[in-house]
Amino acid sequence: MQRPGRVSEVFLAFLRLGVTSFGGPVAHLGYFRSDFVERRRWMDDRAYADLVALCQFLPGPASSQVGFAIGLQRAGALGALAAFVGFTVPSAVLLVAFAAGAALVGGSVGDGVLSGLKIIAVAIVAHAVWGMARTLAPDARRAGIAVVALALALLVPGALGQIGALAVGFLAGLLLLRGTEEPPGSHLVAFGVPRAVAIACLVAAGVGLVGLPVLASVTGSGALALADVFFRSGALVFGGGHVVLPLLQAGVVESGWVSPEAFLSGYGAAQAVPGPLFTFAAYLGAVSGVGPGGVVGAAVALVAIFLPGLLVLVGVLPFWDALRGRASVRSAMRGANAAVVGILGAALYTPVFTTAIAGTGAFVLAVVGFVLLTALRAPAWVVVLVGAGGGVLLALL
Repeated sequence: MQRPGRVSEVFLAFLRLGVTSFGGPVAHLGYFRSDFVERRRWMDDRAYADLVALCQFLPGPASSQVGFAIGLQRAGALGALAAFVGFTVPSAVLLVAFAAGAALVGGSVGDGVLSGLKIIAVAIVAHAVWGMARTLAPDARRAGIAVVALALALLVPGALGQIGALAVGFLAGLLLLRGTEEPPGSHLVAFGVPRAVAIACLVAAGVGLVGLPVLASVTGSGALALADVFFRSGALVFGGGHVVLPLLQAGVVESGWVSPEAFLSGYGAAQAVPGPLFTFAAYLGAVSGVGPGGVVGAAVALVAIFLPGLLVLVGVLPFWDALRGRASVRSAMRGANAAVVGILGAALYTPVFTTAIAGTGAFVLAVVGFVLLTALRAPAWVVVLVGAGGGVLLALL
């Protein structure tokens, strides 16, 4: 594990995920775990959970940040870029094509495929929760932390509940898990980010947040105004995914750049494509009445919304790994890792289960996917194909 890899290897791995990873950020974390922890063994469960916990605390799209960090760990800066491009570009291209009026698959078959993919996301997330619970919450104390985190994430809506659950996990680990620490093992592997580069990234994120609105106002540039709205949305949202939608609506709909009808139409299309929901920005940039529009506008919006979260991640990594060398921090991290299990369990219930399972047939298909992953150890892409075919069958029956 943790041996150097090729950039092409990283790109192809994430490209495959970029065209098959349906179900939103929580499902993406399940896909990542299946591929990079279980199948490829690029890192183990504890290192992966540490990375997930860190990205949940940072602003920006958590699943994309996890993917970016995995690429960075595996093949350096070019590996990080390859991971980002491979995972992000497929859905961005599809949404730009939709913005240009390209016809998408419709009818009962198309609806069945999309329904099946949502159903199979239940199996992917359940598999991730099951596997991580066995490793990260194997005893009574950590299982209790996971249950409390699950309750908090369900009872307190939005990113506040997730951040609160992680904070409770940190505190509980610090207070309850001291003296029970296992021998030091895996950690956030050395990412090779010099502290000077990390500080420069943090400064760049701050400068972008403060400087872009000033530059847009002074120059009157539509492209800079577009970049400002999306950079601010990416910098101020925690947890990513659907949490960013209110910020985007305020930025482009209330300002009159995009009509409410076009916004909702694009949002619907974003649910039908794989990859991160943040690629919705590409659609909005393409149809925006301010800025260059089209492919160039899509590129500006896409880069702007992802950039702050990735800059903050790179800026934090070397300091985070140094902090983890302390015994008290390791105890707190064990509590946070258990809380991650609870947060994923909460997300398994809602929105993943509640939006995908609408009847007996859907539930059976989800169970089939779970058995394929756990008992038969089928690769995730095979389970995705089974889900798509099962969804079509359910739609036709």
